[in-house]
Amino acid sequence: MSTSLLTLPYLAKTAANPHAPVAKWILGTGGLVAGMVHIGGVTRLTKSGLSMTDWKPLGSLPPLTTDEWMVEFERYKQYPEWQQRKSMDLEEFKYIFYWEWGHRMLGRTVGLAFAAPWAYFAARGRIPPGYHGRMALLFAMGGTQGLVGWWMVKSGLGDDRRGDRNEIRVSPYRLAAHLGMAVATYGTLVYTGLGVLSVPHDAARAGAGAGGAGSGGGGGTSKLQQLARSLSSSAMTHARKLRVGAMGVTGLTAATILSGAFVAGNDAGNAYNTFPKMNEQWIPSEDMVDPALRPKWRNLFENTATVQWNHRLLGTSTAVSALALAGLGLAHPAARNAVTPQARRGLQVLGGVAVGQVSLGIATLLHYVPIGLAAAHQLGSLAVLTSGIYVAHSLRYASPALMRGAAKEVGAKVATTAAGVGKGGVAPAMPAMKMAK
Repeated sequence: MSTSLLTLPYLAKTAANPHAPVAKWILGTGGLVAGMVHIGGVTRLTKSGLSMTDWKPLGSLPPLTTDEWMVEFERYKQYPEWQQRKSMDLEEFKYIFYWEWGHRMLGRTVGLAFAAPWAYFAARGRIPPGYHGRMALLFAMGGTQGLVGWWMVKSGLGDDRRGDRNEIRVSPYRLAAHLGMAVATYGTLVYTGLGVLSVPHDAARAGAGAGGAGSGGGGGTSKLQQLARSLSSSAMTHARKLRVGAMGVTGLTAATILSGAFVAGNDAGNAYNTFPKMNEQWIPSEDMVDPALRPKWRNLFENTATVQWNHRLLGTSTAVSALALAGLGLAHPAARNAVTPQARRGLQVLGGVAVGQVSLGIATLLHYVPIGLAAAHQLGSLAVLTSGIYVAHSLRYASPALMRGAAKEVGAKVATTAAGVGKGGVAPAMPAMKMAK
């Protein structure tokens, strides 16, 4: 079989996909969320996150006059972080305040950018069937993100932090929850947008009769099902392995991102600034368990050496896994008739961004976490995540659920045919189906 027949292009033009505007809106919102994650990272790197000491659900303008700025500055001085930053003047306070204010207002902008088009498309009946629940879920995730963000900030504002000898920061657990929620929302937006771009391929075509142009099988068969049926058993087996691998790399990437939140929350990037060893040791076991941390499991999330070692291990594992998956999908002989051009391109990008991301991580560590490199490293993690999601989605024709559905359909046709023959009818020709074992 020629690989040119294996194609499921994403349909971004309205002429080919009436739901294309919906997909563009969803993916555009995903881009805004990525921007918000980036701004949030810079806000943390510039130590600006505790500059705003109250939270207004609808937001507000920043101080506009000198008197208003002084009132805001005096309010900031009432909270624990001021005891460690008493050399700060008003201009320096304005700098950190604007980062936090911008981050919060961007979050509200993202909410509006999602809610308003959703109402418009829903009112006009443009949301594809089966996606209404997903839209409600995304809206709920966005609303929850704002609450989680304030919950995180509050962990650095309490009076119980006044006696801290170390730099006052937000709770690393709450920071990880805040980042994790943002990444989950972003990933759901990307996967949903890709799904909407694929609706014409994935939806059953009622008018595709047997023997019709490009039908490859009876009426009501989607192009996605036709592609799955056209694969040989060995090709389908390989495609399924690749899909499982893509899901694994995506999950590993998400875990690495969360571990990065604990690195940031503990300022662990400013220690052990050597690579590949950590101060001449592969595993600094003596530093990885602090007797003062009870219970001991807290070392996994609060001990500088352990947190950084975990992130190194997860980051390296993600890069190696992504490269192995790319090799399996691009160079393995079985991939020739198992991988669509879309999946092939995704694998190429995944391998490339994985190498770039691990290189950024090493450079960030060796240079003691400069803001520019650290911010780029955080964006790089989203690039790896996006590539993994894209590859997994482009290999959806190897989904076990699709295979089970196709098997049930063939079984139903066989039963119908047998019933017709039993009544003296003539058995119609059944479409060929090459199921993976």
